[in-house]
Amino acid sequence: MQILLTLDKKDYEEGMPVFEKYSTRGVIIRDGKIATQHGSAGDYKILGGGVEPGEKLEDALIREVGEESGLIVIPESIRPIGEIVERRRDLFEKNKIYVCHSCFFFCDAKAEMTQTHMTESEIEKGFHLEWATAQEIIDGNEPFCETQPWSFRDREFVKMLVEKKILTT
Repeated sequence: MQILLTLDKKDYEEGMPVFEKYSTRGVIIRDGKIATQHGSAGDYKILGGGVEPGEKLEDALIREVGEESGLIVIPESIRPIGEIVERRRDLFEKNKIYVCHSCFFFCDAKAEMTQTHMTESEIEKGFHLEWATAQEIIDGNEPFCETQPWSFRDREFVKMLVEKKILTT
C-alpha cells in the first residue's frame, strides 16, 4: 500500500524495542460527510482499528467498522487509499517505540445497520457514530492533537483529502 504520510514524533531513543501494529481505517462518505466515531469531548476518529494476527486488512476493516459504528461495509466497495505510518514513544510502555501502520480504505456501507461492539474505553469516551464534514473533523480534532496522536493522524489525513480535492470542506 502506498505510504501517504509518515508522522514521526522523534520522542524516543534509537535502539529501543519496537512495538509494531497494523490498523485499518474506513472512509465512508454520504452526502459529503464522513462516518466517524465522535467522542463526548468533541474529538473525531475515522472508523477502524487493529488487525488481528492472521486477519486480512479488508476483513479487519469490515469487523472494526461494524464494531465501532454498526455500519455494514459492502466488501466489493473496498478501495485502498494509502497508509499513514506513525512512529513515537509508546504511550503505555514508555521504554518502547510504537510504530502503527494505519491503512486507509474508501468503502460503502449498507443502509441497514447492526449492533455495535465498542471497547470499554470507547464507551467511557462517549464515542458514537456521527456523520461529519471534513471541516468539522479538522476543527474538532485541533484541541486534541498534542495529547491524542490519533486525533492528529486523522486531522492530517482529512486535510490531505481536502488538499487533493477528494473531499470538500
